[in-house]
Amino acid sequence: MRKDRLLRFVVGPDGDLVPDLGEQLPGRGLWLSGERDMVNTACAKGLFARAARRTVRQPEDLADRVDSLMTGRCLDLIGLARRAGEAIAGFEKTKARLRENRGGVLLQARDAADDGRDKIRSLAPDLPLVDLFSAEELGRALGRDNAVHGVIDRGGLADRLIREAERLMVFRGPRE
Repeated sequence: MRKDRLLRFVVGPDGDLVPDLGEQLPGRGLWLSGERDMVNTACAKGLFARAARRTVRQPEDLADRVDSLMTGRCLDLIGLARRAGEAIAGFEKTKARLRENRGGVLLQARDAADDGRDKIRSLAPDLPLVDLFSAEELGRALGRDNAVHGVIDRGGLADRLIREAERLMVFRGPRE
């Protein structure tokens, strides 16, 4: 399995299990497949304690915490791109940016209307799409009340967002 599909956890000095999504915390990492079901199974079977060879305190809602942390990482990257002048929001601005061929990743609210989604998507059918967040969540990241459509310019922030969004999609599993 590819490393970018794995989640890293560490056991803190106090014995608490800590998700290390940035893969930078000190200590021996406990790597786990990146699906929610795997996190729940590892918790239920005490696999973190077995791998760490010590007593480990794991929160009851570990999978929800991991989802929340991953969501926050993605939205923080979108906000950072906005502050860097690399992200815009709005139907017309998104269309204009895509016509300029500057897009690195397309943003669409998961609760957007299908006709608007299709119109924007037709302008950049091969561009990576992040549609994991509501219009309200996207709006907060982009400094608005709501944002349904947006785009981030090609570059490092777009690449990082694509990686983090892929991890979140794997974690959440197939959509209903």
